[in-house]
Amino acid sequence: MATKKVTSGLMASIIFASVIVSGSLVYFGMKLGETDVSNDNLQAAIATGIDQYVEDKQKEYDDAAAKANAPLVDVDLSDDDAILGDTDAPVTIVEFSDYQCPYCEKFWSQTLPDLKKNYIDTGKVRFIYRDWPLSGHDRAIPAALATECVKDQLGDEGFYAIHDMIFENFGKLSDDDLSTFAKVAGVDEAEYLDCYESQKFLSEIEKDFNDGMTYGVTGTPGFFVNGVRLSGAQPYEVFEKVIEEELAK
Repeated sequence: MATKKVTSGLMASIIFASVIVSGSLVYFGMKLGETDVSNDNLQAAIATGIDQYVEDKQKEYDDAAAKANAPLVDVDLSDDDAILGDTDAPVTIVEFSDYQCPYCEKFWSQTLPDLKKNYIDTGKVRFIYRDWPLSGHDRAIPAALATECVKDQLGDEGFYAIHDMIFENFGKLSDDDLSTFAKVAGVDEAEYLDCYESQKFLSEIEKDFNDGMTYGVTGTPGFFVNGVRLSGAQPYEVFEKVIEEELAK
């Protein structure tokens, strides 16, 4: 039987699953202690549960690896987009995202923190956010306009301040909500409102969207890691694998 290389992230997931599945089934067996549930049946159930979990997780990693082996995309980095991290970092992650997209919020809350801690804050990765507002999300463009107006006054740091506030307060995207976030970030309110109400950066948002279409983005979030395409709210381990491969080049 052929063996597969298992990443450290997957191995950790397997160990965690083993503990959870085993603990749950042992507890279940104890609760049924006075029935005819045998220890052999319980152990078999534990083994089956763990095997299924490993199979499912391995498929996730294999699918992600297949996507990562697709041809590289030549992503133009000359646009004036907000950068998080060292501008000279060897690896660049470009995200095409939508402030109303729940999967984008999932990436922000579940994956980006570890990427930031392990790669962005250590100077190995720079992260670039680009707008890709979906047609069915009526507040995605207003949210994008707000972030661009904050960036216009406060630079990249201000951009990511309001970017984080929007995802932290996911779903709160009224004009008043966005204005509040902008004020917390530190803008001059009158200047911000003039920028926001005039839709000063609408053409910039449209350019982001059109660029994403050119690069093959079909949904949000969409990522390019040094040109390697990743689609959807992939787990941290998928990004880790691609980043480490890029750093090793």
